[in-house]
Amino acid sequence: MRYFNLFSNILITKGASRILISDLQRNVSELYPLELYDVVEELKNVSIEEVLENYDEESKPAIQEYLDILLEKEYGFMTENDWDKNFPPLSYEYDEPSTIADLFIELTEISLLEKIKESVENLGVRHLVIYSPKTLTVEDFIKTDQIFSHSVLCGIEIFSPFHQAVNLDFINTIHNNTERMYHIVFYKCEKEPFKVKDEFRFALNFTKEDVKISSCGKIDLKYFNTNISKVSEAMNHNSCLYKKMGIDLHGNIKNCPLMPESFGNIHEISLEEALVKANFKKYWPITKDKIEVCKDCEFRYICTDCRAYTERTHQNNEESDTSKPLKCGYDPYTGKWEDWSRNPLKQHAIRFYRLDY
Repeated sequence: MRYFNLFSNILITKGASRILISDLQRNVSELYPLELYDVVEELKNVSIEEVLENYDEESKPAIQEYLDILLEKEYGFMTENDWDKNFPPLSYEYDEPSTIADLFIELTEISLLEKIKESVENLGVRHLVIYSPKTLTVEDFIKTDQIFSHSVLCGIEIFSPFHQAVNLDFINTIHNNTERMYHIVFYKCEKEPFKVKDEFRFALNFTKEDVKISSCGKIDLKYFNTNISKVSEAMNHNSCLYKKMGIDLHGNIKNCPLMPESFGNIHEISLEEALVKANFKKYWPITKDKIEVCKDCEFRYICTDCRAYTERTHQNNEESDTSKPLKCGYDPYTGKWEDWSRNPLKQHAIRFYRLDY
């Protein structure tokens, strides 16, 4: 008798119409027919020969083809006489030591960073994302980095409007005088002002798009991420808001700068004080398995989420919004993608958020 052994690093996520097989070692995911899920489940309990016996002669070639795919893709391997017991189940427990892992700020004045520096240290913030509606000088970039010298902060990402002073010397000066910058995006740029080199320590991008803070929340294949850390987080917590904090344009402290509920203003209270307020963490435990439609989606563990813009159709007993993200055009029941902004069923929510699409 031959037995099929699924590698522990292979995660199979069942959706309403398809399955997603994620290789968490190679960081890739692929879609397959729903029937393959049943075959894999059978192979966990009986031998390959016994599985094949359960199907008629007409179906056996298809089952053998599925088995060939599983072996060809190296999702598993065969053994004789019994299963290999040397591959225990993978743990999907998730532990993030920081009190707040990510801080997102709509920044109007660099002085605000001085004000929150102590809180960043106290909370163990690892990543700082800055969206600036105003152009930033090279001195602004350097000052931002210097404020967090000798900090627990691992990296800084900045979105800033493009302006004519941004040239190769501008970028080289930032490169030579900063330590924590890992990504800089200049938006509203008609064309790249120079050829971007690979030698910059940080990623550098120019985009024609007028990047607005409200642009956030789009669900798209290009944003999906197959790795064990992200997958484990999505299984246990909300993949959008868990251990995240935002400060909007007016200084209001929120779960996300785009959400309506404020827990105080940074000019009046600290980030630590906002964090302990009632309901600040209410969305942290809401996984995709608890969100309508998403819970039936095969992409749910590699997908992002958005609680700021939703279809506004469902609430749970804690009065938390468990509706599908508004900016998702995927239907797991048909397996088709479409332009979410043109969906007639979403128009009421689009008008509610005053989104111009």
